[in-house]
Amino acid sequence: MSAKPKDLSEFFNKKVSEYNQPDFIKDDPVCIPHLFSKKQDIEIAGLFAAIFAWGNRTTIIKKAKELMQLMNNAPHDFVLHHTYQDLRKLEGFKHRTFNATDLLYFVSFLQYHYSRNESLESAFTKWMSPQDENIEQALIGFYHYFFSLEEVPSRTRKHIASPEKNSSCKRLNMYLRWMVRNDDRGVDFGIWNSISPGQLICPIDLHVARVAKRFNLLRRDPVDWLAALELTSYLKKLDKVDPAKYDFALFGLGVVEKF
Repeated sequence: MSAKPKDLSEFFNKKVSEYNQPDFIKDDPVCIPHLFSKKQDIEIAGLFAAIFAWGNRTTIIKKAKELMQLMNNAPHDFVLHHTYQDLRKLEGFKHRTFNATDLLYFVSFLQYHYSRNESLESAFTKWMSPQDENIEQALIGFYHYFFSLEEVPSRTRKHIASPEKNSSCKRLNMYLRWMVRNDDRGVDFGIWNSISPGQLICPIDLHVARVAKRFNLLRRDPVDWLAALELTSYLKKLDKVDPAKYDFALFGLGVVEKF
């Protein structure tokens, strides 16, 4: 299927409006950070919800809520002030391939970072420049920073993606969309200001890639970092300032409408 950019823009903008609304929240992992109002709680809850976001959405939401309850529904306070007994409560947690070993390292990193920084935003932005075309260096820097503590479990590295490994970084790109975009529609939070929406990369998975290829937005077959760049490059033709908003349209068409 092919169409002129103007026609595609009108169609996709309509789909963005259809899915980028509060009714979308309850059935999506973004509902987890929406349980909170404190900035740091939103950041931490959002990170876990994004990292868990593969497979069935109902299960993702259930497991993320379970983790928030284990953190006393106060994740920022938990990572900063937990006791040994608090950590013991986490030992039975598991979501697919993410287990207690991974979780305990995540908590250690978050404690390290938040004891030195006000926001998780700096864990990404310290590695990039406002002049950067996109967030590639932010993602690479975050990966190395995240695994800079002593005694990193080798198994945990698979849970944080990086463009250096040619991963599509779908879950981190989704997380950054949540934190950065602010269009007053109620889904994305827009609580980070040092990354511009125009620097975001559209999250891509098999569903999104399938839809993108149907509309000739994407030619590359592997769903990898280069595919994410190619797709975003096309989406910038439709909206240079906010290309990642089309994640709503592509996701809705691929997952909800099974286009």
